[in-house]
Amino acid sequence: MRLLRALLRSVSPATIPQQVDFYCRFSPSPLSMKQFLDFGSDNACEKTSFMFLRQELPVRLANIMKEISLLPDNLLKTPSVQLVQSWYVQSLQEILDFKDKSAEDSEAVSCFTDTVITIRNRHNDVIPTMAQGVIEYKDHYGVDPVTSQNVQYFLDRFFMSRISIRMLLNQHTLLFGGKIKDNPAHPKHIGSIDPKCSVVEVIQDGYENAKTLCDLYYMSCPELVLEEQNGKHVKSPGQPMQVVYVPSHLYYMVFELFKNAMRATMEHHADRGIYPPIHVHVTLGNEDLTVKAGFGYGLPISRLYAQYFQGDLKLYSLEGYGTDAVIFIKALSTESVERLPVYNKSAWRHYTANHEADDWCIPSSEPKDMTTFRSV
Repeated sequence: MRLLRALLRSVSPATIPQQVDFYCRFSPSPLSMKQFLDFGSDNACEKTSFMFLRQELPVRLANIMKEISLLPDNLLKTPSVQLVQSWYVQSLQEILDFKDKSAEDSEAVSCFTDTVITIRNRHNDVIPTMAQGVIEYKDHYGVDPVTSQNVQYFLDRFFMSRISIRMLLNQHTLLFGGKIKDNPAHPKHIGSIDPKCSVVEVIQDGYENAKTLCDLYYMSCPELVLEEQNGKHVKSPGQPMQVVYVPSHLYYMVFELFKNAMRATMEHHADRGIYPPIHVHVTLGNEDLTVKAGFGYGLPISRLYAQYFQGDLKLYSLEGYGTDAVIFIKALSTESVERLPVYNKSAWRHYTANHEADDWCIPSSEPKDMTTFRSV
């Protein structure tokens, strides 16, 4: 059956570059958390999801595939980046196989869901594989400041695109993926979204798992001091802090921050043998949720997870004290809208920047002798 499908494919590998050029002309359609929630809870329809994804996924895939093609040639030649490219080409090709299928064709709709699951699993290792490609490139060729800046610009957009594509794949898979859609562990979740995500529970879960790793490596671990302030329910104290959110995204952020906070704390206070606790303050207002963790060193991908639904993750460092990491999350599902990269002329310019002199002076290692300067 698989061989027959391969032989009957309507889109050949040779036409993929033209398909990328075609679909990258369209901008992705960002969805709000409320739209994800409304569709999954009240209007969940596999046919509707099928029709949307077969149009939206090629656009999101093509937009970022176009940017991949603009990377330096030597980076594109690395085995890891070539592998990532092959995954994207294959996934785009498989989605385009359904572009002429009718939503009334139950077999095609069911097959599409199976394909979505296959694509999701294929892309499990995209982040470490792309990161490995960058390491291979740097090891062989080194990186100048301009190229480094362009590559970082790409990685932020590439990983954000990956988060958004995976969100769509997970929602469809969890809602319509046969046995997978029955989720006894989280029966009230709408796909990967928890309409009443308990922020404190996720934070405590992230801390406990990071604590296990810290105990194994350092034979000790800083304690957690967690403070809550629910400004949204001032008149009803004791109400749990709940937001509409993707628990796995929040968990990733706090888990990474806890790991880095624990490492910084253990190494900075190793001589004393007394480790100060990690302080976490959680504040819920009418529009925003704020999580503040002390002594942390955040990771770029954690920031992207926060920014994906219009939030943010900021670091505030104070020499001799440590670093505060602050996570901002939109409390209103209508304001939690996907932040998606778009390929256009503005994006293209980032990959075609020339090596130009810096327009800010760079301090020398030692100040020049002022007596050598001539008077004007």
